Amino acid sequence: MATLKDIARALDLSITQVSRALNDHSDVNEETRLRVKDTARQMNYHPNVSARKLVSGRSGMVGLVMPQYRNLSQDRLFLEVVAGLSAQFSGRGMQFVLHIMAEKEPLLPVYQKLVGKALLDGFVLLSPLDHDPRIEFLLRAGIPFVAHGRSTSSHDYAYFDIENDRLAYDLTSHLIARGHKRIAFLNGIAGRSYVTRRHRGYTRALTEAGLSALPHLHLNTEMDEANGLTSTVRLFTGDAPRPTAIVCSNVRLAQGAYQALAALGLSVPGDVSVVAHDDQLPALRASAFFPALTVTKSPLSDSWEPLADCLAGAIEGKPLESLQRIGSYTFIERNSAAAI
Repeated sequence: MATLKDIARALDLSITQVSRALNDHSDVNEETRLRVKDTARQMNYHPNVSARKLVSGRSGMVGLVMPQYRNLSQDRLFLEVVAGLSAQFSGRGMQFVLHIMAEKEPLLPVYQKLVGKALLDGFVLLSPLDHDPRIEFLLRAGIPFVAHGRSTSSHDYAYFDIENDRLAYDLTSHLIARGHKRIAFLNGIAGRSYVTRRHRGYTRALTEAGLSALPHLHLNTEMDEANGLTSTVRLFTGDAPRPTAIVCSNVRLAQGAYQALAALGLSVPGDVSVVAHDDQLPALRASAFFPALTVTKSPLSDSWEPLADCLAGAIEGKPLESLQRIGSYTFIERNSAAAI
């Protein structure tokens, strides 16, 4: 295996110059940096993590902790997350480490163990909770991290997020403007911060229109096709007033809602209007629904670059205000919502 000394000899540079080029130090010009990195790839050089830690205080490694769940290896969304983040950190000369928890393994001890080993420079946190113990622990421990979203209890950390309350408000308002008064909301798991924010936006739109937020019309569930189907069937059974429109927190829920409505003999949008938020998930295009689905669109893949940027910046000690970013979304009106 090649060493720094081998690369230095091949390029007629000092070991220090090679090391600083590989670690992107600002005193190395761009031409030298690219030449060193190209030679390192050709020579199949891999840095010694322990040695790097001793010299720089950093390992160049960041981590993502994920719980084990059924069909994890077949989850295309999970694979997209891992591939997207890994590519972004790799492009910054950092290694991305995935830690899959054992089934029923307690969460915080995993972070305590990983922090105690001192091999990771920071963490990516997905789906933060309203009061997230991971955030509280890492803040107390002084460990850099970036969250994909904002906890409702604290914002003193790096994050990338979208305006979840506003997009739910926009979707609900779109239906209200078409005369709908009984609007259901198929939302995600209660306690996750984006779920709480979307519920706030939904409720605010109803309140401003003088409408009541009926508890039986707001359902929390895992955001997949099967739960979209069963939740929609639940909305249209029993004696409670039935909705004339449904807001779905993602397109997979909307796909299940379409299937349930068809099975119940109800048409979209003739009988029930449906709108959704679109993360542009793999192989699921809202424009290909029949009828095409009205959405707020913010591709999940647009998150990977700012998340990597913000964590790299947190590790380098950049000002917090430069590490808190809000992404945009677009509203796309199609054919799934009608006036009543």
